[in-house]
Amino acid sequence: MSAIAAVLGERGARRGRPRPAATLVVSIAVLVVALAWAVLPWLFTGHDPIAGVAADALQAPSAAHPFGTDATGRDLLARVIFGAGNSLSGAAIAVLVGLVIGTGIGVLAGSLGGVLEEALMRVVDVLLAIPGLLLALSVIVLLGFGVANAAIAVGVTSIAVFARLARSQVVRVRRSDYVEAAFGSGGSFLAVLGRHVLPNSLGAVLALAALQFGSAILQISTLGFLGYGAPPPIPEWGLLIAESRDYVATAWWLTTLPGVVVAAVVLSANRVAASIRERSA
Repeated sequence: MSAIAAVLGERGARRGRPRPAATLVVSIAVLVVALAWAVLPWLFTGHDPIAGVAADALQAPSAAHPFGTDATGRDLLARVIFGAGNSLSGAAIAVLVGLVIGTGIGVLAGSLGGVLEEALMRVVDVLLAIPGLLLALSVIVLLGFGVANAAIAVGVTSIAVFARLARSQVVRVRRSDYVEAAFGSGGSFLAVLGRHVLPNSLGAVLALAALQFGSAILQISTLGFLGYGAPPPIPEWGLLIAESRDYVATAWWLTTLPGVVVAAVVLSANRVAASIRERSA
């Protein structure tokens, strides 16, 4: 009887928590919807994200306006949907900048070694020593405001992380027996690098890129909230929350609902990244 009770208790505990596969499916669905918003926003709303109707200002969520309206009568859901394009494209640019430049630095340092490796990794250490937000703001001051410049700034903050991971993976693979055998059999440096080192060392880097995508969305939204992203009235997730902060007490939906969307997309991206990391381990 005690064994049966233990089994039933275990089954009950399993029923009480969501299965990892189910959370992964939900996360993928959330990302698919967000990407669809970014690519084809006009299919999901018939409202103009820029022009508002003064008579509809600060309406609570309803059938006509599921996310309510803002202080100028603009449909908030439409602004969130059209804002997905700016936020997600900015995150993609940021990840691409960090992935390409950081991985290139890490591969050069790990494969060539010597004085070049020491010089490159000291530069990486300097980048890691600077707080991410401060580094991003410094880059924006040099480049100017805008979603693209904010994305580049966020990408610069992730270069050091990609470089350190890429270098460690390349060094690990280079010391393996099959790479030494490839060199011993007369393989050239570039041939061994392209055929053995890179394919076996970049799996973890790609998993990091997936993880950085969610982080980049959050960082770009933060910069948008601070006023360094898209200029008004262009819809962008961080800017939407910043524009609504004066109405927290009287119109809760203006900050809460866009914040929920941002949190859902970031958490979904992190869940998918965790799954990719588990498969690549």
